Amino acid sequence: MHENEIAKEIVDAAYKVHTTLGPGLLESVYQTVLEYELRNRGLRVEAEQAIPVVYEGVRLEVGFRADLIVEDQVIVELKSVETVHPVHKKQLLTHLRLANKRLGLLINFGTLLIKDGISRVVNGL
Repeated sequence: MHENEIAKEIVDAAYKVHTTLGPGLLESVYQTVLEYELRNRGLRVEAEQAIPVVYEGVRLEVGFRADLIVEDQVIVELKSVETVHPVHKKQLLTHLRLANKRLGLLINFGTLLIKDGISRVVNGL
């Protein structure tokens, strides 16, 4: 499956989760339910996967934890906030670079309409 096909499934699943649960819950709730929904669609999902960082030639095992990695290709960063700030997108881009992935989705479940809460972030795609 190509990154764009995976992203389409993720967006569709996020839409279903958001319309079913609505905004206002904790990020951890959306993460658990979205992970469940993606797995039900037959996708491989890793939650809270540790991504190592190499710093001055030393491999540090837990540089950051990715909220979700789908099909080992797309990183999904979840938020449940009133406003997504530019630093959130930059953070996801850094995660993509460190994990050597090309596509990430920043999904904010705190918006009234989920379409307004989805941002696509690319790393050389």
